[in-house]
Amino acid sequence: MILLSELHYHPPAAFFAALLRADGLVLEAQENYRKQTYRNRCLIRTAQGVQALTVPVVAGNRAEKVRTSDIEIDYRQNWIHRHWRTLQTAYGNSPYFEYYADYLHDIYKQKPGRLFELNLAFLRLQLRCFRLTLPISFTADYHAPGLPGPSPLLDRRDWLSPKANGAGPDSLAAFGLVRPYPQVFGPGFEPGLSVLDLLFAQGPAAGAFLG
Repeated sequence: MILLSELHYHPPAAFFAALLRADGLVLEAQENYRKQTYRNRCLIRTAQGVQALTVPVVAGNRAEKVRTSDIEIDYRQNWIHRHWRTLQTAYGNSPYFEYYADYLHDIYKQKPGRLFELNLAFLRLQLRCFRLTLPISFTADYHAPGLPGPSPLLDRRDWLSPKANGAGPDSLAAFGLVRPYPQVFGPGFEPGLSVLDLLFAQGPAAGAFLG
């Protein structure tokens, strides 16, 4: 099975549970950018509850359509400092934050020009963390969901949504693919968080929680 997906910023752990069942990954490179999705945001858990970390993009609010792979990151905002400080505050005392911190910070310091490049760099790192060696390719043409396209592909574009009221039954079922694990902040288990939450809590054993 080859999985077709958009490229996320620190995807939910459920995304990697799906990849465990896949033989390859095709990333959507021809779609038009969409706001308020995991393309430029992730969800983490802090002492104040679930918080979104959003990468600001240049011209993300323009009326005309722009390909996601062409969207540039807005470095006029000091977002890297904010994201990194929030991650340190939320997870600095977690068992494995220091284990991964340098690898993550190195990618941030490179300041890729485009969102697609940033997300791809993090994805490749996270795949290594799970020891996944899936072949990755990119779409050459855009095929709308539900219309005939390359096969055999399992279309998982927009399968996961950061909007609580926008998560359909598939998204809710996907979050169930991650077995509960001890999170830094409780009580209770919060599903749907970024894979960083799982990695910082469980380190090399994280894959055991992907059902």
